[in-house]
Amino acid sequence: MAFVVTENCIKCKHGDCVPVCPADAFHEGPNFLVINPIACIDCGLCVPECPVDAIYQEDEVPEDQQVFIKINTELSELWPVITDKCEPPADADDWDGVENKLSLLER
Repeated sequence: MAFVVTENCIKCKHGDCVPVCPADAFHEGPNFLVINPIACIDCGLCVPECPVDAIYQEDEVPEDQQVFIKINTELSELWPVITDKCEPPADADDWDGVENKLSLLER
C-alpha cells in the first residue's frame, strides 16, 4: 500500500515530507503535492514530517478523502518529481484546516 496526500495539503504545500522520502515518490503541482503509488515504498517517513497532517496510508484515508487516492495516482503521472523541500506559499498557514478545498486544486 502507498501513502496518499489529501485535501489539507491544497494551498499549504509545506514540502517538509519531500526530502525524507527515500523513493523520490513526491510530485509537485502548482498548489499541491502528490505521492506516486508505484514509487512509494510504504515506509511512512513522510507522515510525521507533514505539519498539516495531510498524509495517510492508503487503507487509512478518511472516507471523505477517498477521491485523493485517484488524484495522487493521476497527477503523479503528470507532475514532475520533487526531491527537495519546496517553499510553501506565503499564506500556507491560513489554509491549514480549511475544509472543502478540492475546488481550489490547480492541475
